[in-house]
Amino acid sequence: MPKRRKAMISIIIPVLNEEKHISSALENIERLNGEKEIIVIDGGSSDNTAEIVKNRGITLLSYIKQGRGCQMNRGAEIAKGEALLFLHADTILLEDGLIKIQEALKDPEIIGGRFDVRFDDGRLVFKLIAFLMNWRSRLTGISTGDQAIFIRKNIFKKIGGYLEVPLMEDIELSKRMKKAGSLACLKDMVITSARKWKEEGIVRTIILMWSLRLLYFFRVSPEALSRIYYRKKQEYSNF
Repeated sequence: MPKRRKAMISIIIPVLNEEKHISSALENIERLNGEKEIIVIDGGSSDNTAEIVKNRGITLLSYIKQGRGCQMNRGAEIAKGEALLFLHADTILLEDGLIKIQEALKDPEIIGGRFDVRFDDGRLVFKLIAFLMNWRSRLTGISTGDQAIFIRKNIFKKIGGYLEVPLMEDIELSKRMKKAGSLACLKDMVITSARKWKEEGIVRTIILMWSLRLLYFFRVSPEALSRIYYRKKQEYSNF
């Protein structure tokens, strides 16, 4: 029996004012093992993010309508890979991360999945937060964008891609992925930045995120949740 060819992976990165992080993010991605293409979608940055991407010769789309769901859908439209990996600019894959995805997708029953996550801060509180994120995700099958969600391109198209909403787009996608087929919950780690938690306060961020999830469970709209989220962020920044 001939060997099954490993799927090429299109890495789709939504950005907005990420000039401090985008260079190191792209350096990390370029060194990953495995066949890949890189697509960056800029949501209207006012800093040098777009120029940095262009100077590295990487495919860049400019899309003024902000929102990660919108940006990632535009990237998926031009992606050439059989699989799509949606990666935040402050999330790092280990060198064999793409290989792990390709291995998971050798199983025709697996339509996509995500990684376990750890933070770039080794303090106990961040280890606990990461443990709870991974445990909850494994229990519910619901993933967040920090966990580097991946999916077969044909399945992504079949389920309608991301909802173009201002918040909770990753939760909505996860729900539809669960209905479409089996998911791989990879124990291999991705490393994500703790900057949001540090800037906004660990306890405040935990309370805010769980409150938003609870409201979402009770069918509060993503638009209303987005207003709550950004209002609270503004309040926290004024402390």
